[in-house]
Amino acid sequence: MFRSRSSSVRQTIPEEIANSISHGIGAGLAVAGLTILVMVAADIGDPWRITSGAIYGASMIILFLASTLYHSFQKPEVKRVLRIVDHASIYLLIAGTYTPFLLVSLRGALGWTFFAIVWGLTLVGIIFKLFFTHRFDVLSTLVYLGMGWMVMFAWGQLRAAVPEIGVTFLWIGGLSYTVGVIFYALQRVKF
Repeated sequence: MFRSRSSSVRQTIPEEIANSISHGIGAGLAVAGLTILVMVAADIGDPWRITSGAIYGASMIILFLASTLYHSFQKPEVKRVLRIVDHASIYLLIAGTYTPFLLVSLRGALGWTFFAIVWGLTLVGIIFKLFFTHRFDVLSTLVYLGMGWMVMFAWGQLRAAVPEIGVTFLWIGGLSYTVGVIFYALQRVKF
């Protein structure tokens, strides 16, 4: 089920075009989302919200832009480099997604501890992607999932600090990431 993508069949041109377009749309929406997040946070006047919203928004833009570029180029040398950037940006998005919850909702010792762990793992993951390109893909995927679900260790505190709608969106996001891993693993699924 979890074959290395580097050993798999390349995607067809129509699949790459569809990926480029959909991820490009995602990048555009991420720019809009970043703008809205920062404007709302600025109106509230909370520097933690402004900073964490900017980090989250920037991580979305980086992820979607990296993915758009990766799927847009077919030259093997360029694609190889962009694949590294694309996969490394997943770590950034996971950490970026955690940041508002940790800096705004939890903060304190627990929030800062989780912040250090998540961003530390992100740095290690990016370095890992740079030096072990196309190797240990299963391990990398499991680390993505582990980082994403690490929130369960602070679930009680997070649930007490975040409104119910935020908790619901957190669950939806976590499940969406997890379902995305399934689609990634099922490489035969077109588009």
